[in-house]
Amino acid sequence: MSSSKTSNIDSLGEFGLIERLTSDFSIKNSTSLLGVGDDCAIIELNDKESLLMTTDLLVEGVHFNLMYVPLKHLGYKAVAINVSDICAMNGRAEQITVSIAVSSKFPVEALEELYTGINLACDAFHVDLVGGDMSAAYAGLTISITAIGRVDNNKITRRSGANSKDIIMVTGSLGASYMGLQILERENEVFKVNSSVQPELDGYDALIQRQLKPEARYDMVELFGQLGILPTSMIDVSDGLASDVFHLCEKSKLGCQLFEEKIPMDDKTKLTALEFNISPITCALNGGEDYELLFTIKQDDFDKVAGNPSLTPIGYMTSKDEGKSLIDANGDLIPLKAQGW
Repeated sequence: MSSSKTSNIDSLGEFGLIERLTSDFSIKNSTSLLGVGDDCAIIELNDKESLLMTTDLLVEGVHFNLMYVPLKHLGYKAVAINVSDICAMNGRAEQITVSIAVSSKFPVEALEELYTGINLACDAFHVDLVGGDMSAAYAGLTISITAIGRVDNNKITRRSGANSKDIIMVTGSLGASYMGLQILERENEVFKVNSSVQPELDGYDALIQRQLKPEARYDMVELFGQLGILPTSMIDVSDGLASDVFHLCEKSKLGCQLFEEKIPMDDKTKLTALEFNISPITCALNGGEDYELLFTIKQDDFDKVAGNPSLTPIGYMTSKDEGKSLIDANGDLIPLKAQGW
């Protein structure tokens, strides 16, 4: 009796699995400008505009823990992370659909809390809830949101457009969301041992908010237009800076060099990382869920962004054979590793 060899999903990872499952699919419609492999699919509407579509799945026990994630915050975050993908294509989100599978352990009031958060996010990001689906589940809660947006055809930004010597930029600061998660996890473990102990969250509000209520950077897309720049490539920082710069490099067939001292982190994130005996740079490189925008620009555009407090240059793209590296505080060249979220 013969036996066929099977592959373990963990050996491929999320993106390797997607590549294996979808590699045989071909584009059959001329309006499908881009399918699997970027932050969004691109569907041509007309000569001037294209439609952007993205979807994310959030599963209880995998992506969130209801021991410390309020349902209202979960609803808001579920919308924000999808709008963030639209922003990463230099577009503007307009509609969402929401699909939920939920067990009978959840009362109606709990789902109302979830939808209150979704509604608040719709107001914040100027998007409309236009449909979805709801199903019973044997256990837990699963949320799937699809976001739909538009982008001018001459402003579409993919992961694959970078060129050697393009400057690597990032919006905002990194690492705070990861440290917010560490605090919540720590206090949850304390609660498991002694439920009468009050959580020690004072002073960590900003970090916890970055984890529970992230903001999609649609304001940065508006800023790009005001500054007169068009990123050559872009992605949102969801898996950690290292993993996401790897995606830009792989799609653009390039290498990169990042400068440790240039990577933006606020002081509270750094101090909290040290409190947890974690190297601050690790939080930025491998933490994830910051939902800032990581993008590249031509060197000729640098004067347009220089000195802007919302935008930080952190390195540059290189030829593929130069690899991917980090120049640390001592000036040493270290191979960059992408551990991911």
